[in-house]
Amino acid sequence: MGDFSFSLSLARAFGSATNLTATTLDTQGELERKFKNGKANVEELERLGCSVVYGVNVHSMTTKPSLGGSAIYDRVIFNFPHAGFDYGREHEIKLIMRHQELVRGFMKSARVLVKDEDKGGEIHVIHKTEYPFSEWKLMSLGHKEGLDLISETEFCLNHYPGYSNKRGSGGYSDSTFPVGKSSTFMFKKQFLY
Repeated sequence: MGDFSFSLSLARAFGSATNLTATTLDTQGELERKFKNGKANVEELERLGCSVVYGVNVHSMTTKPSLGGSAIYDRVIFNFPHAGFDYGREHEIKLIMRHQELVRGFMKSARVLVKDEDKGGEIHVIHKTEYPFSEWKLMSLGHKEGLDLISETEFCLNHYPGYSNKRGSGGYSDSTFPVGKSSTFMFKKQFLY
């Protein structure tokens, strides 16, 4: 979740958004209430040709007709996934397991939506790498969902001008959080014989 500033940063860098689909779990109304720049970011994305889709749950996004169908995307990206704070503290196993469930759901759905690796398809998860976030074990989660880690690169916030990471839920939705040490984990579909 967020205010679409990451998608807008990419669209501005590309000079167009005709090749982008930006999604959120929020409804349009929720987005506009939670994020002061949400509406303006969406309007600019749409002017640049982006398809914006609301109400996308990572566990069922393959059933969303507005996302097209299977094997159509070059990249499917999830920035700083988080299951929320209703389940405990970050270092507690029950919250780590909720986060893992969220990421596995994303990976399972994204695997259907992304093109095969030989056609350039990749799944990216941007994620903090220090404890307790390292306990999410992204590489292992990917493997369980039929994905191989092909690269891990340091995530640099300043490489995305205009991107303002957001907490996403609760009373501080529009607040940023410290990114700290983070990486972009890039996965491809495992080749199945």
